[in-house]
Amino acid sequence: MTEMTDGVLHTLFRTEQGGHEQVVLCQDRATGLKAVIAIHSTALGPALGGTRFHAYASDEEAVMDALNLSRGMSYKNALAGLDLGGGKAVIIGDPDVIKSEELLLAYGRFVESLGGRYVTACDVGTYVADMDIVARETRWATGRSPENGGAGDSSVLTAFGVFQGMRASAQHLWGDPTLRGRKVGVAGVGKVGHYLVEHLLADGAEVVITDVREESVRRILEKHPGKVTAVLDTDALIRVPGLDIYAPCALGGALNDESVPALTARIVCGAANNQLAHPGIEKDLEDRGILYAPDYVVNAGGVIQVADELVGFDFDRCKAKATKIFDTTLEIFARAKTDGIPPAAAADRIAEQRMADARAARAV
Repeated sequence: MTEMTDGVLHTLFRTEQGGHEQVVLCQDRATGLKAVIAIHSTALGPALGGTRFHAYASDEEAVMDALNLSRGMSYKNALAGLDLGGGKAVIIGDPDVIKSEELLLAYGRFVESLGGRYVTACDVGTYVADMDIVARETRWATGRSPENGGAGDSSVLTAFGVFQGMRASAQHLWGDPTLRGRKVGVAGVGKVGHYLVEHLLADGAEVVITDVREESVRRILEKHPGKVTAVLDTDALIRVPGLDIYAPCALGGALNDESVPALTARIVCGAANNQLAHPGIEKDLEDRGILYAPDYVVNAGGVIQVADELVGFDFDRCKAKATKIFDTTLEIFARAKTDGIPPAAAADRIAEQRMADARAARAV
């Protein structure tokens, strides 16, 4: 436990990845709840970010995931044009084993105790029905069902936003936003990925998929016989000959020292958070001539949707905002070219400037 604490404190107080305003450890022995709520920044407003429910290999891994994800939410919300800061929560454990109504209610009480500094939503392992339960204990839960005053499944606009990011990437690299005739590999066809596949097929793309869950792959293949092909795993997907675009849509760290040298795609644009395994990977992609659309830019459709619940959800208004991800992605590519830096660094600069301007305005 000492090693975990030392590692977390070092990240929080002594590294560029730190700088979090608040990290809360939550425990409810009666229900088995162990959770971490990380608030990275409230410069632009309350910290908004989902709750991930996952069986982590260690408590340290869970805490570090919360720190990384919450930082990413600050940047995502800033570039999405939202007046919201960044936060994220993780619940430690296998949701198929320990998730219960009582556990979610206990978690809701912890969210409520923060007095609105953190607004939660769905993420990996949590769903609309779960947020309905959490919302019984806190007013700061979004991603709820329409029957309970929410917007429903945010995966719909997440996928739509990623599709807009792909179109912008195609426009930048090939001079045409259409994906017709392009071969796109989607790793992870669950909550977001299966919606993305629909957009790609409608636009005339050739789609190759993989997923650790066989039933997710089977669902896509049965729905689109002869139009989609599947490969065994992500390692095979990134090596598919003639692949134009690779879309990581599962967990983070997909772009690492092993996968980047093996990529056959010219573009990486997907829904997964924290795709870059460590600093420097963005430069490796650029050196290989691979265009990277920053994950927190293109996957912001979902957060745009859940944020709208705070003012009364309107789908058309949200979709119009998510459509602007196309323009934002092009802006980032242009800034990267002007500054002579990778797109990921350009996106960071734009987001950091917006947060800095907000802090300066508060100080006046």
